[in-house]
Amino acid sequence: MTDLKQTRKDGPPPDGTPEAPASTARGPVRPGLIIAILAFSGIVVSLMQTLIVPLVPQLPTLLDSTADRTAWIVTATLLAGGVATPVMGRLGDMYGKRRMLLVSLGMLVAGSVLGALSNTVGPMIVARVLQGLAAGVIPLGISVMRDTVPAERLASATATMSASLGVGGALGLPAAALLAERADWHLLFWISAGLGALALCLVLTVVPESTVRTGGRFDLVGALGLSVALLCLLLAISQGAAWGWSSGLTLGLFATAAVALVLWGLWETRVDRPLVDLRTTVRRQVLLTNTASVAFGFAMFAMSLVLPQLLQSPTETGYGLGRGMFVVGLVMAPSGLVMMAMAPISARISRARGPRTTLMLGAIVVASGYGITAVFMSSIWHLVLASSIIGAGIGLAYGAMPTLIMDAVPASQTGSANSLNTLMRSIGTSVSSALTGVVLAHMTVSVGGASVPSQEGFQLVLGVAAGAAIVALLIGLFLPKRRSPVLA
Repeated sequence: MTDLKQTRKDGPPPDGTPEAPASTARGPVRPGLIIAILAFSGIVVSLMQTLIVPLVPQLPTLLDSTADRTAWIVTATLLAGGVATPVMGRLGDMYGKRRMLLVSLGMLVAGSVLGALSNTVGPMIVARVLQGLAAGVIPLGISVMRDTVPAERLASATATMSASLGVGGALGLPAAALLAERADWHLLFWISAGLGALALCLVLTVVPESTVRTGGRFDLVGALGLSVALLCLLLAISQGAAWGWSSGLTLGLFATAAVALVLWGLWETRVDRPLVDLRTTVRRQVLLTNTASVAFGFAMFAMSLVLPQLLQSPTETGYGLGRGMFVVGLVMAPSGLVMMAMAPISARISRARGPRTTLMLGAIVVASGYGITAVFMSSIWHLVLASSIIGAGIGLAYGAMPTLIMDAVPASQTGSANSLNTLMRSIGTSVSSALTGVVLAHMTVSVGGASVPSQEGFQLVLGVAAGAAIVALLIGLFLPKRRSPVLA
């Protein structure tokens, strides 16, 4: 048998035979329990993303600071997650995916405890950076599944893990809003710390370590180069509206990101053990799936941005529903449950028709959901229905993406490949946030002396999100038609 610690450069077997899950030193694996624990860990990490949302308007008062400074509490998590995701994926391929999973969960716990003890903006920013560094949990969990879960259960398992990204976010919002209204806000971080510690203990005691590793030396120069490029890019996208899109700082960051990416790419093609194997990344299936992931990330996050503002807009506008954050959370929660419910359906469709078909079907469902929302937005049940339809489409597509990626890369590169795919989704959400913010800030109406987003502004964003889903559908047309060998 080939030594699993040896780097595999030849990709999946040419005959399409799936690679068997790695054996482990812990004896027979318990796939059902492993899947449940990894999915729970993904939900905990994604819940952390929405933990701070109900507090954002109150942060300047709670932390005795200015709105400009407290805005970094949100931005810091985005930047940390963008940098950590590809780095932790590569480290997982080299030194053990379970090991890096434990490190990520440990940083989540540390950040949560620090946040619970913080009363000023500085420590809180550090806390949110530590929480953001846990963003690699979901791609690492998917990679662990490939190495430990039987092939016949892998598609459903990865779909469930991928869907946890939306589930935690959707369920966390109403819970965080309720706690923020009725208890000390520090309790949010203590609960996050407790859930993170539970996930860490479960992974430590149950999930086995894979023996599939690449070995070699970590590409520190590549990691630094990609980090600089991502920091500049994400910072420009997230702060461009506040600084001005034509300002010297914003343009300078975009230019620096472009130069850094070019230099990084040149370095990665010349180093023996690159952080990201660009030869694998440009394979047709990987490249197209990652491109579609940007579009789906955009489409998913648009719902999270439009629906809360529409629900909270004053009823005097004629289209606003005048509801509070807790109701917003309750309206958004069903979409997360639908995403999770769609995971086995996504796997079943992929098994019968291939993940390409599942991805394209998801795009059609998402586009339909946004079309319905643009027309029917006058009642709460309209928005619950629309968000659930969009959630169903996202669940289908997100379930297919890991399968498409893992079908096209060798087992020794699943950590970095899945992490890059997750990063592409994050870039899509960042672009969605920036574009939505610009549109809703400029298309406004005056109500009681205050400016609120206009109905036309909401409809424009919904239309653009539907367009992003259609772009993903068109990209899917160019994916290979053959069935995934993972599902064979």
